[in-house]
Amino acid sequence: MTVLEDKLLAELKSLKVESTATIDKLSKDLKRQMKIMARSDKRQQKEYDELQTKLQEVEELSSEVEITQREVVFTMGAIGESRSKETGNHVKRVAEYSFLLAKFYGLPIKDCLLLKDASPMHDIGKVAIPDAILNKPGRFDEAERKIMDTHAQLGYDILSTSDRPLMKAASIVAYQHHEKYNGKGYPNKLSGENIHIYGRVTALADVFDALGSDRCYKSAWDDEKIFKLLKEERGEHFDPNLIDIFFDNLDEFLEIRDRLQDKF
Repeated sequence: MTVLEDKLLAELKSLKVESTATIDKLSKDLKRQMKIMARSDKRQQKEYDELQTKLQEVEELSSEVEITQREVVFTMGAIGESRSKETGNHVKRVAEYSFLLAKFYGLPIKDCLLLKDASPMHDIGKVAIPDAILNKPGRFDEAERKIMDTHAQLGYDILSTSDRPLMKAASIVAYQHHEKYNGKGYPNKLSGENIHIYGRVTALADVFDALGSDRCYKSAWDDEKIFKLLKEERGEHFDPNLIDIFFDNLDEFLEIRDRLQDKF
């Protein structure tokens, strides 16, 4: 073997040793990095799991708060109705009618459900009306009518201070469910689509149910008389589109009425 060959062989051996050392070093570095990443992954997974647990707790609490709000709203609405000798089933029926009208009108399901939950508060302002007026048999005189009509404003005043979506919706319902499509309602003589859809829907739901129910000042009307009045008031008291929806889906409204009949 020549001197040159010896030299080349020595260099090759040196390169092999350096290469092996480099590979070993890289391998050790990689293993160490993998261990660091594994520990980091475990820590991140733990933090993620803890965050998910907290998020679930928040969601459950939020759901509980919403359920409680709905129960409070319904109970307050029922209290308002009971003062005027009406049953809790009135507010249940109005809620169901309102949901159905809103759905067929084309509102997003979220808004339909919100209106269903808010509508039981439509007459909450009656809690501030004197019993002598609230439960008077027969017609009101002019002074009594003015006092009775304040319940829409009173209901709005009770509910409008809250920023909760449910309470805001309820405040609209309480305020506007006695407005008329022709602008002759109260308290603000709004007309047409200047009346919030929540108010227009609840107006029809409330009147339909009230006409078919016994009250201290009247006996329940029969269906023929109710339907005649609703058709006459199309575009006058009520949104014409809602009247059309009502009669196009009449069987569903009557099913709700039959299912939620008053029980004495």
